[in-house]
Amino acid sequence: MKTYYLVPITAALTIASNVNAEAQSEEWNISPVGSSLMVHGGTGLIQTPTSRMLAEGDLRLNYTDNDEYRFWSATLQLFPWMQTTVRYTDVRTQLYSPFPGFSGDQTLKDKGIDVKFRLLEESYYLPELSVGFRDFGGTGFFESEFIGLSKQAGNFNFHVNMGWGYLGTSGNVSNPFCEASDSYCDRPGGFTGNGGKIDYQRFFKGPASLFGGIEYQTPWEPLRLKLEYEGNNYINDRAGSLTQDSKWNFGANYSWNDFDFSLNYQRGNTIGFGVSYNFNLHTLSQIKVDKPPRPLSNDKNEFGVTDINSQRLTQDLYYQAGFALSTSHIKDNEVTIFGQQTSYRYEDEATERVGRILASELPESVDTYRIVNTAGSVPMVETVVDAQEFKRQARYETLEPNLAESYKREDISQDSLDHYNPKNTSGFFTGIEAFWIQTFGNPEEFYLYQAGVMVNGGYSFDGKTSVAGTIKANLLQNFDKFNFTTDRAPSTLPRVRTNIREYVSGSDITMENLYLHWNDRIAENLYAQVYGGYLETMYGGVGGELLYRPVDSNLAFGFDINYVQQRSWDNDLDFFDYKVLTGHANVFWQPEFLPDTLLTVKVGQYLAKDKGVTIDFAKRFDSGIVVGAYAAITNVSSEEYGEGSFTKGFYLSIPFDLFSLKPAKGSGKIPWIPISRDGGQALNRPIELFGTTNERSPFAR
Repeated sequence: MKTYYLVPITAALTIASNVNAEAQSEEWNISPVGSSLMVHGGTGLIQTPTSRMLAEGDLRLNYTDNDEYRFWSATLQLFPWMQTTVRYTDVRTQLYSPFPGFSGDQTLKDKGIDVKFRLLEESYYLPELSVGFRDFGGTGFFESEFIGLSKQAGNFNFHVNMGWGYLGTSGNVSNPFCEASDSYCDRPGGFTGNGGKIDYQRFFKGPASLFGGIEYQTPWEPLRLKLEYEGNNYINDRAGSLTQDSKWNFGANYSWNDFDFSLNYQRGNTIGFGVSYNFNLHTLSQIKVDKPPRPLSNDKNEFGVTDINSQRLTQDLYYQAGFALSTSHIKDNEVTIFGQQTSYRYEDEATERVGRILASELPESVDTYRIVNTAGSVPMVETVVDAQEFKRQARYETLEPNLAESYKREDISQDSLDHYNPKNTSGFFTGIEAFWIQTFGNPEEFYLYQAGVMVNGGYSFDGKTSVAGTIKANLLQNFDKFNFTTDRAPSTLPRVRTNIREYVSGSDITMENLYLHWNDRIAENLYAQVYGGYLETMYGGVGGELLYRPVDSNLAFGFDINYVQQRSWDNDLDFFDYKVLTGHANVFWQPEFLPDTLLTVKVGQYLAKDKGVTIDFAKRFDSGIVVGAYAAITNVSSEEYGEGSFTKGFYLSIPFDLFSLKPAKGSGKIPWIPISRDGGQALNRPIELFGTTNERSPFAR
């Protein structure tokens, strides 16, 4: 079954870009030679990969046409030493299935994932050394492993590689691992489970081949020329046995702005072409129409706290600093303000703007500002500002101004809690947002989509207790092409997710959720929530969560527990008979040795009553974009699970701030779930404490 768990999934996003060779060119006094993509995606020559990497955060979206094959790929340089590629392959010579009623005349589609690791960075004498794995999970159309060396000399890049699997089928050299153990002499066939597993038992086994080539940067900067020698013989290709009149391939790559165009001649008989679009996730930004932070004059505010213009202070905090003031506590030498940051997603920028307004509007007698950020009426973090030091830094009275030296973030003090009495916490709230749901690799048609709006709203009783709901309205879709609803693949598991088609194709207007919710800070560093109602598209019930999250700590942990019942797809208010107790113990870790990275581990029971662990890996870039991947391994065997063998997926989180001319908080999440089955499926809770408490130790911004 293909991607039928329909959450907004826009792109199988993995990314890459132009390698920055300026540092080494300055050291060696040579002209830099950039890296470009090969046919399958990932840095390489034409059909063969190289050891080269791209700049960290580079993304390249690529399309290539090779007669029998078409490839759509996205390549991401996740770290300086790690490159990943996600790819869809269209095999023009094969049908999706032999049953016209199931897939019509659609050609065969296959997805693949590649990864490459740099083991040694190039130096003056030594080449760059990398090891790569192509199409290492699933059915393995192009499954390969390779070890590569790359060395630059002037405007030339030289590449020598040894490959196994698809890259080594010609067997033009003895497999060196076979000399060490006979188990490496033959490569096992087929794939384990029902696809989707990493078949590590085949790595570096079977025939091996040497391959490589040369890339030349011409004097005309946009043009690069390529020559490669292949190690593949194309005898057992997925498209059929392909004629190879020559093992030498020739190609050219032309760069124009953020686009690369490629043209090549392969196998002595085939012309191929392609185009890629390039950008960097670190440097993405949006021009803002916004005033700079308020400047501070050298004049002293010689008045008392009774003369503070409270109305002006409240307005300036909101319109110039995005801080919605709910209440304050004023003493002769200390002022505490409580409120919610609505505009600025970087805490340093938000603190600077608030601090400059406080310094302008408060008397000189106030030597401490306390800024308490809240979520609703729940206090999250307290920033204690040394007013005099802040003014010195803000007026540039130091050699190296650094506003961060004038304040510190900490948990809410008892004194602040004692004086916290928020006003105007009850009332109605509404919102509207657009959604775009899409799936790839469907039998009816490769690309299916659904677009519309989500209208949400509710009533807050005190800032901590509320009732909320969401109505989904479809405006544009082609889901009517679904030939089948419930998946007919045999399964011993309850149908907890594989009947998602019924839910998304039954009506153009549906109730996504409707629930009662309470949350609060119940102790130092400890937050809690309970909720009940229609919690997500497919389930309703009750649940609760606890989360321990110290301020600016790289570690948080907690647990959630939920008792839910499956909703009917025929009537938004009805339920089916299926009930389950589900919940997890959760650990969130931001390791110091992996900058801007969040590892999440969740252990517990899933919707199908299977038990196991979900591991989530997320990488944040300077733009605020987060790229992540996850996998759920449970006590369900691959045979019981079905196609895909276990649950896994990828996602992209994009800050709204990248689309707005005004500063904005919040983000939208775009998942890509290659295959959705019933094992390892968690409840989609409407609110998770790790997200609502993000200000305590920010990861996603």
